[in-house]
Amino acid sequence: MTVEQLAIRVIGSCEKRSMDHMLTGAFAYNCYGIPRATKDVDIVVDVSAPGGIKSLIGELEPEIEFGGQVQFDTLTWGRRHIGNPVGNTLVRIELFELFDDAFVKTQFSRRKRISVPQLSIESWIPTPEDMVVQKLRWGRPKDLDDALDILAIMDPDTLDMPYIRNWCAIHKTTARLEAALAQIPPL
Repeated sequence: MTVEQLAIRVIGSCEKRSMDHMLTGAFAYNCYGIPRATKDVDIVVDVSAPGGIKSLIGELEPEIEFGGQVQFDTLTWGRRHIGNPVGNTLVRIELFELFDDAFVKTQFSRRKRISVPQLSIESWIPTPEDMVVQKLRWGRPKDLDDALDILAIMDPDTLDMPYIRNWCAIHKTTARLEAALAQIPPL
């Protein structure tokens, strides 16, 4: 199973179960930034749906093996479930449970359904503004590069900069935002 097939399989299961979800990570970034390869699929799921995360995992098994152990992600502050297609440890799915964080809930509520070129299907993904805010919030070098790329490609004049600035003020990441904006090459 390829990483694209894995993404399509999990998204399809979420939709079949009417489970609200949001594709994040590289697949979402590739819709707004400079496309890059990935070996994992990141999906945020609303676990309040009937049956919750267990029903989704149950539907995906035995095709995808989940270790049965829930992990706490120290970067996102949420719970995640990691699975690999049977016999393939080169790609993986990370299901992140939607949790009670003001920004995470706002980001999830603002998600939009668009065509994901890499998958040739429509899926729910964060807005470019929310991806910038999240990447600046995490602050790892790769995330800061991603935020810069999204800002440069999408163009700050087309983005809701007051929204981005507000969340950056809340997260105390305004200096990171200003540094990224200063690096955008002039056209």
